[in-house]
Amino acid sequence: MGTSEKMSEFAEPTLERREFLSVGGASIAGAAIGEGQGLGLLDRTLAEERVQEALAGVEAMTFDVFGTVVDWRTSIIREGQVLSLEKEFDLDWESFADAWRSGYGPAMNRVRTGELPWLKIDQLHRIILDDLLVEYDFPAMSDGEIDHLNRVWHRLIPWPDTVRGLGRLKAKFVLATLSNGNVSLLTNMAKNAGLPWDVILSAELSGHYKTDPEVYIKAAELLGLPHERVMMVAAHKGDLRAAGALGFKTAYVPRPLEYGPDREIDTTPDPAFDVNATDFLDLAAQL
Repeated sequence: MGTSEKMSEFAEPTLERREFLSVGGASIAGAAIGEGQGLGLLDRTLAEERVQEALAGVEAMTFDVFGTVVDWRTSIIREGQVLSLEKEFDLDWESFADAWRSGYGPAMNRVRTGELPWLKIDQLHRIILDDLLVEYDFPAMSDGEIDHLNRVWHRLIPWPDTVRGLGRLKAKFVLATLSNGNVSLLTNMAKNAGLPWDVILSAELSGHYKTDPEVYIKAAELLGLPHERVMMVAAHKGDLRAAGALGFKTAYVPRPLEYGPDREIDTTPDPAFDVNATDFLDLAAQL
């Protein structure tokens, strides 16, 4: 890494990034004003004091994983394209990835309503996949091949900033997953992607799925910490609101490309969250 690259990581935020850098809704970078008038900045020391005040006592950070830490969509598309070459068939893998993910919420609701017994996410993924194999007219595949495809969720690739950002945060905080993914899935993913977790926590351990409060309560209990000493990090505002309602600190890290370049999603900063950051490197810099 060159000297200029190292310096850029700690440089003042650009105009394009300034709207995300906020603590409790107060922008660290300040607001841009008219052309030729320059950039107004809040006093940097004051901004840092606000960060420290918001995060006083935080010892651990729990992370949503699918979409926040890893890029599930690109991962599925890439593995699907390899499968197409091996099996010599054509398929719209972007549509397939979106359909697989869109079945996730309804499948969990089938468990919540009692239509299905408690199932791990691996099992729910397989139920959704079995239907998609028919819908997308897959060629004949052995059960082993189908199982391997289903386990693509164990092999998801991280966002470009993930591993380096987590490494920086790990120097100060205990880092834990807090995902609907089951423990074995998250463990395999960490091994495959080099994710430096201190501990693997899963909704599976509470017998609930996010955003049920039991998931967050169990995580804090297992970490041996009161809720206010744990910060939930996620790209999904509903996840953060559920954790925040229980007293967790919250950090919003939007992932604009989670659902692909053609789908617009709400990535605006929210003053309800303790920290708004552009990515994990920015989050580490703020903390």
